Amino acid sequence: METNQSVKASTMAIIILTIVFVYWHPTIVKAQSLKQIRNSFMTNTLMQKDLDVNDVNEETPLNINKLEIKPINSELVQDVESLKIEINIEELRQIKIARKKALELERKKEEERKKAEAKAKADEAARQITAKSGTSISYDELVAKLNRSLNSTLAGKGESFAKYATELGIDPYLAVAIVLHETGCKWNCSSLLRNCNNVGGMKGSPGCNGGSYKAFPSLDEGIKAFMNNLYKNYYAVGLTTPETIGPKYAASSTWPSKIRTYMNEIEAK
Repeated sequence: METNQSVKASTMAIIILTIVFVYWHPTIVKAQSLKQIRNSFMTNTLMQKDLDVNDVNEETPLNINKLEIKPINSELVQDVESLKIEINIEELRQIKIARKKALELERKKEEERKKAEAKAKADEAARQITAKSGTSISYDELVAKLNRSLNSTLAGKGESFAKYATELGIDPYLAVAIVLHETGCKWNCSSLLRNCNNVGGMKGSPGCNGGSYKAFPSLDEGIKAFMNNLYKNYYAVGLTTPETIGPKYAASSTWPSKIRTYMNEIEAK
C-alpha cells in the first residue's frame, strides 16, 4: 500500500515539474495566429479610422513593416534579441499574391493544353473522314467549306455539322447535302426549318404546328437529332452513300443523284 502511494506521489511530482518546465523554459514561445497578431497590432489604428478589425486582409495597406513575437518569459532570458521572431507582413502578402498568380497561370496552361489536345484530335478526325472523298483537310478548313454552302437560317452552322460528323464518323458532305436538298437552305430554308428547327424532314412528336413533322426547341438540337438519326438508322446498318440511303430515306428514285450533285458542289467550294 505504501509502495503504491509512493508511485502515485512520484508520478504527480513528475507531471507538475513537466508543466512548470514547459511554461517557464526560456526558449518556449507562445504566439497567436497571424490574424490575431495583426488584429491586436492594428486595433487602435483601425478604431481611429472607424474601420473594423475584420476588414483587414492581404489587400489592406499597412503602415508597418514587421511584427515581432517575443518569449513570454523574456525576463528569464539573458539574450532576448536572439529569440525574437520577425514577421514581415508585406512579404507575406506578396507571397500570397504570387501564389494565387502561379495557381491561375497553372490553371490557364492546363486549359490551353486540353484545348490543344482537342484541336489535334478534331483535326485528325476531319482529315480521316474527308480523305474518303479524295481530299484531306483540317477541322477548321472543313468548317469553312461547309459554311460556304450553308445559307439563310443555317448560315454559320458549319461547325455544328462538322462536330457531329467527326464524332460519329459521318461524311460531312453527305450530311449537309441531304439538309440542303430537304430544306432548300442552298437559297432560303423551308418553313419547317425556320419555324420548328427541323433540318432533315424528320417525323415525330411534338409535331410542328400540330403536323407529323417533329419540332425541336432549338436549331442546334435539330442538327444534333438529324445527325444522330443519320448515324443510327443508316450508317450503323451499313447505309453510307446516297445510293444506299436513298431507297430508305426518300421515295424518289432521283434522290441519290441529286444528293451527289450537292455533295460535289459542297466539296468543290
